[in-house]
Amino acid sequence: MKTTQSNQEVVSSLQDLLQKNYDAEAGYKQVMTKTDNEPLKNWLQQKALQRNTFATELDYQIRKHNAEPKASGTIKGDLHRGWINIKSTLSADTDEALMEECIRGEKASIKEYEDQLKNFNTDTEIQTIVQSQLTTVKSALNTVKRLEDIIG
Repeated sequence: MKTTQSNQEVVSSLQDLLQKNYDAEAGYKQVMTKTDNEPLKNWLQQKALQRNTFATELDYQIRKHNAEPKASGTIKGDLHRGWINIKSTLSADTDEALMEECIRGEKASIKEYEDQLKNFNTDTEIQTIVQSQLTTVKSALNTVKRLEDIIG
């Protein structure tokens, strides 16, 4: 019984991270269409691809735990992307406003990863994957903050 509950908790945490990555990938793709700055656009595309890779890794782990991965992001992610549309329309400095939203999204991702990481203490493979993804997200946050300083 405990094994089943533990498996369910692991799968639930993986599903949450999977959805967060779907949201992040969609967010980066959306922001990418809102800028004319080619270096920024390329960086955003790289981040979208990275989040797609993260989702693939998490999807695989969910399937290894005999569960069906969720197929899309969250309603909260949809609402955030709607806010990005509004903000970019109203903002005089669209690139800076977009970077602010990327920062907000990355901070939310880091919090989600940190919250979920403790749920994988019995599975070192998943813990290693999630820790690696968290480190990469933290690096992306630092980069987007520097980009915002350069753009802003």
